[in-house]
Amino acid sequence: MENEIINRVANSKLVVVDLEEYYPKGPRTVFDIKDWLFQELVLREKDFREHVKQHDWSQYQDHYVALTCSVDAIIPAWAYMLLTVHLEPYAKAIILGSLEDLETSLYQDIIQNLETDAYVDQMLIIKGCAHKPVPTNAYILLSQKLKPLAKSIMYGEACSSVPLFKRK
Repeated sequence: MENEIINRVANSKLVVVDLEEYYPKGPRTVFDIKDWLFQELVLREKDFREHVKQHDWSQYQDHYVALTCSVDAIIPAWAYMLLTVHLEPYAKAIILGSLEDLETSLYQDIIQNLETDAYVDQMLIIKGCAHKPVPTNAYILLSQKLKPLAKSIMYGEACSSVPLFKRK
């Protein structure tokens, strides 16, 4: 038994926090209003309202939606508000911005409501190398939330982690 392989990581007191485990399931959709603008430049209220009226909003059932305008146009706030009013019965979440902004917003809620009792006075490793689009902002928010609680915080994998914080 002297050549027995011992998994020191599994036997360590490190507590792994994996943000991928909290990734909300559901399709992400970018809703770009540029095609609803006159010459992709000007929002005409009457035309815009007609597009809103004719659009099939049910296609966004259980989607996470990022509202945006990919062209350089001045869009009044009420336009995004009107879209939100029509999306709200179907979409799980709606934000103004990019897909990364959407993921950040979702993780803000997740981290804010994260149960942290298990992390008090623990040596934590925040798992990196996500296969899902976990935004960098989520790691920042998680670090802020866990620092007052943890004995230490590292980032990465147990075999190659980067120390971030150690309580004195």
